[in-house]
Amino acid sequence: MTNPPPQIEEIKDLPEVVSLLPLRNSVLFPGSIIPIDVGRPKSVKLIEEAIAAERPVIGIVTQKAARTEDPGADDLHEVGCAVRILKVIKLARDNYSVILQGVMRIKIEELVSDEPFLQARVSELPEHDPSPLEAEALVANIKETAKKLISLVPELPREAAALLDSVSEPGQVADLVASNLDIEPSEKQEVLEAFDVSTRLRKVLTLLTRQLEILEIRERINTQVQEEMGHSQREYVLRQQLKAIKGELGEIDDENAEADEFEQKIADAKMPEEAEKVAFKQLNRLKQMQPSSAEYTVTRTYLEWLVDLPWSVTTEDQLEIATVRDVLNEDHYDLEKVKKRILEYMAVLKLNASKKGPILCLVGPPGVGKTSLGKSVARAIGRSFVRISLGGVRDEAEIRGHRRTYVGSLPGRLIQALKRAGTNNPVIVLDEIDKLGHDFRGDPASALLEVLDPEQNHTFSDHYLEVTFDLSRVMFIVTANTIDPIPPALRDRLEILELPGYTRQEKLAIARRFLIPKQISEHGLARDDLSLGFADDAIMEVIDSYTREAGVRNLQREISSVVRGVAVKYVEGEISGEVEIRATDIPDFLGPQRFLPEMAERTSSPGVATGLAWTPTGGEIMFIEATAMPGKGGLMLTGQLGDVMKESAQAAMSYLKSHLEALGIESDALEGRDIHVHVPAGAIPKDGPSAGVAMFSALVSLLTGRCIRADVAMTGEITLRGLVLPVGGIKEKLLAAHRAGIRRILLPDRNEKDVVDIPEEIRNEIEIVHVKRVDDVLEAALDKPQADRERAD
Repeated sequence: MTNPPPQIEEIKDLPEVVSLLPLRNSVLFPGSIIPIDVGRPKSVKLIEEAIAAERPVIGIVTQKAARTEDPGADDLHEVGCAVRILKVIKLARDNYSVILQGVMRIKIEELVSDEPFLQARVSELPEHDPSPLEAEALVANIKETAKKLISLVPELPREAAALLDSVSEPGQVADLVASNLDIEPSEKQEVLEAFDVSTRLRKVLTLLTRQLEILEIRERINTQVQEEMGHSQREYVLRQQLKAIKGELGEIDDENAEADEFEQKIADAKMPEEAEKVAFKQLNRLKQMQPSSAEYTVTRTYLEWLVDLPWSVTTEDQLEIATVRDVLNEDHYDLEKVKKRILEYMAVLKLNASKKGPILCLVGPPGVGKTSLGKSVARAIGRSFVRISLGGVRDEAEIRGHRRTYVGSLPGRLIQALKRAGTNNPVIVLDEIDKLGHDFRGDPASALLEVLDPEQNHTFSDHYLEVTFDLSRVMFIVTANTIDPIPPALRDRLEILELPGYTRQEKLAIARRFLIPKQISEHGLARDDLSLGFADDAIMEVIDSYTREAGVRNLQREISSVVRGVAVKYVEGEISGEVEIRATDIPDFLGPQRFLPEMAERTSSPGVATGLAWTPTGGEIMFIEATAMPGKGGLMLTGQLGDVMKESAQAAMSYLKSHLEALGIESDALEGRDIHVHVPAGAIPKDGPSAGVAMFSALVSLLTGRCIRADVAMTGEITLRGLVLPVGGIKEKLLAAHRAGIRRILLPDRNEKDVVDIPEEIRNEIEIVHVKRVDDVLEAALDKPQADRERAD
């Protein structure tokens, strides 16, 4: 703490114009004595001229920015301090050391000159004394706090506290403490500019208290660190002693044994050169750590992951095409397109062993066998099988892993799957890829871009491992209910194979070959004294009246319910021997019919059309009803329709209004009438571009009074020119129509190519009519007019 002189020599007559000496990083207070070095040319000229004067007085002001080399009026604070030059020491040419004593606060009123140095007109700033009681309390607090601070700083001399007690004036106490605090120059300048002594004392007390808290925290931290260091040193000594004792007793050192074990595992893992280098580096670090430290556990866990991964373990593929075909047929019925693609890959792999694995994406409704097909592929070619569920995954770290800086960090799911598989070429099923999410933690779909690209995944890098792992030998099979939510960049890396669903006959075969034997075995009914069978009509009854799905998952549940009912009767002794379940027995086990045939819902009144819709769970039939009522010629749409369906209805209505005469509708048919179009099941949201034809047919049927044929369903979009545009999901829609008992389907002409994918048994049972224009639709869908029917009769 700087010693003030016993008495501050006052300046009796402050010159009106004083020379200004700017300081870079310090603030001078009245009563303080500080030495400064002067080296700037203007400052040197000022000192040399002041030396020639008797008892020179100059002004000291602080620069706003320390880097300013030649400050002007705008670069200086307005409030400074008038000082006397006590002593000047010449250090070298153009370099002086000057000792200054602060005398009073001054304010720059106007800059008079800046050559050869700064000169300004200044005025003295009087102080505003506080009330005696307030000043006494503030001064006492400041002195008490300052003494505590002095006790925590060993560099300060013991006389500092006594020096503080020798000052009694409140303003001088504030200036003395502020000048010696280790704070920013801007904060000192605020104290200098506080003319009200009470305000100045409070500012200084605040700064002093903050400084004391910082020192106390530092002291506490130093104490904790010293204690921890002492504990670690003591533990180290004890462990060295323990090690020496074990050596004398001939016992094995567990730490060395573990290090030797890791070294052997690293050698056995046959890692790539990069990974092996990292592993040995981490092992050397591990040897130098204390087992009790947290870093030891982190490093040990990391090494365990490195040595446990199947870097060089490869399963030999079974590439006999006939064997693979037999296994696939044994596990799954139909799915010929998918089986054909897998057999093609096996054939290519047999001819070229270095061929990279395909990225197959199986798209279809729930229950059609997408995930189980992956398991069958693995069994067919003799590889390990691992399934990774991606539904609801939002964190990119689930794919790429967490960095080891996080507590509890782990590799991503892919690396974990490879560890579980135990080989570097398993079949990995990435389930429900269309259910991925993304948020502030990243986009998992973007992280999968590298994983599912055969040209990149041979150098896949996990954030936890921080070394590359070759994924090119892995056979990835991706599943999804629909491809629309999959980002385009990710979809581009996938080979899409669609599994649209099963026909009634296919479900019958699947139930007979797979589902029923499995349920009988799982429920313990494969017994010597019981032979349980299902008649075909019983299975068809379950399919038609108790399930409505594209897959067979609900069918399996219903069969399971029947088998459980049989199990109860068997345990109670009601049945034994040969038992066959028939269609008439099904309601006893499953209750009344849940689904009635769709045809039962149809009516013979005009204005009702049957459309076909695609959903992620398969195809569905959709009724569209239209009716007329008194009004102003408006169109009302209900049934929770999306924007696309609403636009289809508007387009159908516009075409109808512009072609009334051609359609056989009276020109005033719409005058004074509102048209209401409704799609039943209003609680279910509906949207899509395939309802235009059905809506147009319903409107024409209503206004002409001609019914739409009861066995007809249709799909397609229309334009304002009356063209019928192609739509998607043809196979799913035709399967749904077949399930509903519809035998005549109207399809856009340009969808003729999609009919090839329809099973032959379905094509033989339904009539497909291809239409180009709405005229073709009406001709194929509407019944004959009443007069024509009467003449025909």
